[in-house]
Amino acid sequence: MKRFEGKVVLITGGASGLGLAAARRFADEGAHIAIADLNIDGATAAAPTLGPRATAYRVDVGAETSVQEMLDAVVKHYGHIDVTICSAGLSDSFVPTTEKAVSHWQRLIDVNLTGTWLVARASASAMIPRKSGVILTFNSIAGVVGLPIRSAYSASKAGVAMLTRVLACEWAPHDIRVNAVAPGYIQTPMVERLIADGNLDPTQIVRRTPMGRFGTADQVADALLFLASDQATFITGVTLPVDGGYLAYGAPADAFDPTDLK
Repeated sequence: MKRFEGKVVLITGGASGLGLAAARRFADEGAHIAIADLNIDGATAAAPTLGPRATAYRVDVGAETSVQEMLDAVVKHYGHIDVTICSAGLSDSFVPTTEKAVSHWQRLIDVNLTGTWLVARASASAMIPRKSGVILTFNSIAGVVGLPIRSAYSASKAGVAMLTRVLACEWAPHDIRVNAVAPGYIQTPMVERLIADGNLDPTQIVRRTPMGRFGTADQVADALLFLASDQATFITGVTLPVDGGYLAYGAPADAFDPTDLK
């Protein structure tokens, strides 16, 4: 029997990137997939590839009403939710903090942090009566180490890390587990755009990553599958790095070079 046979898995940001990769892997393991994304066309196109019971919903995770309407629709269709994966998120503008627009800061906080809080809160409200559920969030290496000119993104992800710990403690009495993954540099369309725009140096990233390569979306999905599975039933409140050793690295050759910011 497949690990998630008949389980209902809601994935925000599931129309592309890491969210879509996770949707495919959970579908392969027998789950019924609900994709929720601001890009409803992308979600609608992806759903038929994820099995006959996959569905698509539009959501702006930074808007409370939109999140609640989406959750209500998912529960109405499937009857309940077993796993929620909060993968919707935005990247930083890669400009110095002194030049960063307040509107950009606020949008990243709204989507990455408040959006995770809203989706987790609404999901838990549906899970608590059943005394069962798993909520998975997306931290990042940027939420753990200081990465210059990414102040908004880093702050939002650090917030997700603490939110994950707090919610894990708060909802543990209801047998709801809350964990996070912290991807490093993963081959996704978002990262490819950042490289193409000159915001990331792939050679430097590979040198800085002990395993000497970028990760794949499937490797992040593997971590999510584990954290949601029956093999992780006594694991809650943790952030699992999926980074090829990036956060563990501390060699002198990685010394900070201020000229990188000029």
